[in-house]
Amino acid sequence: MLCSAGMAFAAPRAQPVATGLENPWGVAFLPQGRFLVTERPGRLRVVEPDGRVNAPIAGLPPIAAGGQGGLLDVLADSRVDSNRTVYFCYSEPDATGAANSTALARAQLSADRTRLENVKVIFSQQPKVASRAHFGCRIVESQDGNLFLTLGDRFSRKEDAQKLDNHLGKVVRVAKDGSVPKDNPFVGKAGALPEIWSYGHRNGQGATLAPDGRYWMTEHGPQGGDEINMPQAGRNYGWPLITYGENYGGGKIGDGLTAKAGLEQPVHYWVPSIAPSGMAFVTSDKYGATWKGNLFVGSLKFGYLDRIVFKDGKVVAEHKLLTDGKARIRDVKQGPDGLLYVLTDESDGKLLRLLPD
Repeated sequence: MLCSAGMAFAAPRAQPVATGLENPWGVAFLPQGRFLVTERPGRLRVVEPDGRVNAPIAGLPPIAAGGQGGLLDVLADSRVDSNRTVYFCYSEPDATGAANSTALARAQLSADRTRLENVKVIFSQQPKVASRAHFGCRIVESQDGNLFLTLGDRFSRKEDAQKLDNHLGKVVRVAKDGSVPKDNPFVGKAGALPEIWSYGHRNGQGATLAPDGRYWMTEHGPQGGDEINMPQAGRNYGWPLITYGENYGGGKIGDGLTAKAGLEQPVHYWVPSIAPSGMAFVTSDKYGATWKGNLFVGSLKFGYLDRIVFKDGKVVAEHKLLTDGKARIRDVKQGPDGLLYVLTDESDGKLLRLLPD
């Protein structure tokens, strides 16, 4: 584990793009400088380039909003001819409303941007659990056009993160129509669900592609032990068999191990926990050579943006930005303009643009 290092860097200037958002969770980028923003209570809104927040978009499916659940991440299809296709993930209730799970849906945004059309659930986490915690729910489009989705262990079912007959504590990979890519690691293997890409995760709330196209994620540890991982096909990332955290209130988890043969180590971890959510690499030149290739991760617990510097694949420095600590940073994305955008998770949430100093 590393503490902040003393390398010189330019502090960014946070420019408010939009305010008055209720617990925003995910942001996607639309043509002509517009934004698509989710609000956890179950609303999807378009933010205009001038910061105007439009009325909620109609057509969302039933959402189990409460606790950590609700309308969570959103992604706009990268294809130019996508016919305004968007993907969103949310906590999906069962027929009785007693249990729920993370679901991924596809839809078309209407031409006037007021409603969703042709809504279809393309993946639904199994089993559904009576819980309001640990949904995961970050969506990333890979370079081959498939979708990665993080799935939490639902808090009360952590042992299931080690079992391949369920989707709890997993990263899954599906095609844009919900079908299973033939090269997924567990396709055709008895007792394993074919959507699974990697397992042994706790609660991944940040995910992105690195400049070289590899998939990265952050996940919440218990009390300590938040992690950055680089999930690879079929690999086991250890939860809850190994962890750098401990039980809430103290005490070891399982055998108290931090490493074990056959289980992957994190790229980086934090003790104490920072509660990481949202992550993005800067690939543009907008912030100069110093920031290019750095990873940016939002901290919910301490309310800052962590700039992480790598050398030879290892973290060598961390710099805390936006450190007033007044707002939980929920999402971090690099926009089409090459600038970083940040969502603050609060009742009067904000969409911020980070301008280079």
